[in-house]
Amino acid sequence: MLKTFDEVFDDYTKYGTKIKTEQYETIGTNIIIDQGQSDIAGYTDQSEGLFTDVPVIVFGDHTRIIKYINRPFFLGADGTKILKSKIPDANYKYLYYALKNAKIPNTGYNRHFKWLKQISISYPEHEKQSMIVEILDKLEDSIDNYNTILGLLDKLVKARFIEMFGEPVNNDKVWVKDSVERLCREIYGGGTPSKSHPEYYEGGKIPWITSKDMKTDILIDSQIHINEDGVANSTARIVPKNSVIMVIRSGILKHTLPVAINAVPVTVNQDLKVFVAGNRIVTKFLAYQFKMMERDILSGVRAVTADNIEFDALKRRELIVPPIELQQEFADFVEQVDKSREAVKKSLEKTQQLYDSLMQEYFG
Repeated sequence: MLKTFDEVFDDYTKYGTKIKTEQYETIGTNIIIDQGQSDIAGYTDQSEGLFTDVPVIVFGDHTRIIKYINRPFFLGADGTKILKSKIPDANYKYLYYALKNAKIPNTGYNRHFKWLKQISISYPEHEKQSMIVEILDKLEDSIDNYNTILGLLDKLVKARFIEMFGEPVNNDKVWVKDSVERLCREIYGGGTPSKSHPEYYEGGKIPWITSKDMKTDILIDSQIHINEDGVANSTARIVPKNSVIMVIRSGILKHTLPVAINAVPVTVNQDLKVFVAGNRIVTKFLAYQFKMMERDILSGVRAVTADNIEFDALKRRELIVPPIELQQEFADFVEQVDKSREAVKKSLEKTQQLYDSLMQEYFG
């Protein structure tokens, strides 16, 4: 059975009380829900105006994010909609999953509630709704657990680094230090074969790495490939495997410093830099030291035509240079953790695929 949005929901937003962003606290008696990615935006000790008629569905009018809320709350920023069901004893968790699967067009930072109101919802008998919720809840829990494990593995490597070498910035341990430039055999940028020559890309098998590909620690492929003519007729160079690659110009540098190691020969575009380690520093140790310095490096990002790292300053940056045996010990530890991480990622990917498939089956 299909039901229209208006048959299922009432807009209860007017009954919610909004808290200004500058009034958010990190701890407090009551939660604040907004349209952002985080489940909880902040906290407050305020009690007057608390919305207590839960559970509800919260919809981000600008972001299209759907949240299931089952505890009293305040509203955050503008654009957050509170939805209550008109149906007595409604299964709100089922409605949450149904809305999560709704195809709402992304029209940028505009309001999307008008699109949500046009959807229809598959509405089976109550027993089937409960079965669907039980299955999807278990899959969501598994996905959350896998993501938690990945986060803990990242913390484990960071803790190991600090245990062995101390903090990379303002290090209180006595290590030899030297500049990035002196520790690398080569440092260079990439290039883009002319897009007006499609023959530079046709049949290409050489990965051409851009910032969009820098989402993993180990690079083995790219979205776009070029051929040998593309390399010969541009400033792109073949990067030897086991080099460190860093994004130095991109909007992502507002919050993240992408660093990776290529497991196969690749080329890169001009928004990336390549660091070929010399014989005094292990590649994995070089890459991870960059990651440990992420916040400090990003503090110097400049916004000119695009966010970028001042390259000369980066080359002059001093790194610690412990004995090569200790560097290798750390690199071996990272490699073992990476194997665990890949196993978790594969399980996460399979679980996510099953979740997406069932969402389509139940609500598509």
